Amino acid sequence: MFQLQEKAQAEVVIRKSRFIGIVLPVASRDEAMRELAGIRARWPDARHYCAVLLCAGDSMLDDDGEPSGTAAKPMYNVLRHKDIANVLAVVVRYFGGIKLGAGGLVRAYTQAVNAALAEAVLTPLSRTCLRRLGVDFSGEARLRHACQETGLEVVDQQYADRVWLTVELPEADVDARLAELADRMAGALEVAAPDG
Repeated sequence: MFQLQEKAQAEVVIRKSRFIGIVLPVASRDEAMRELAGIRARWPDARHYCAVLLCAGDSMLDDDGEPSGTAAKPMYNVLRHKDIANVLAVVVRYFGGIKLGAGGLVRAYTQAVNAALAEAVLTPLSRTCLRRLGVDFSGEARLRHACQETGLEVVDQQYADRVWLTVELPEADVDARLAELADRMAGALEVAAPDG
């Protein structure tokens, strides 16, 4: 799975119609909607603003007036084929007066997204997981400090018979990170799954 480092854009012209392909990293639907509004404002006289969002378990496919299945679906297929997540893809179309037909539109929208991705820098998406770390109350400050020093984000805390901090860890080296934390805590650390 990959993600974009930054926004990328390219333009293709097919039978006098301009297709401006834009791909950009997003973390939420709200962010995507703000970006889409900005794109509409930048090219206010375009005919269509077809969009696909893939991020954090959320998705959106919008043909924006093009015949169903001729714009967003081919754009979506490109993103899925290239295994890209946390992305908003938009193709801005200026109609050139010549109808392209369903097959022509599918090819045009596919080509516009591929052209934008050719300009993009992709990085592997690092997968994360959650673990609950339990310590006595006297060890909470030391555990928080150890998490901060090792670059682990505390995403939740619960107080019961002991302090439970839920942290987000990179899946690739979860065991090494937990071993480092246990070492820093002199073994006074209990590790549990996020729901237990």
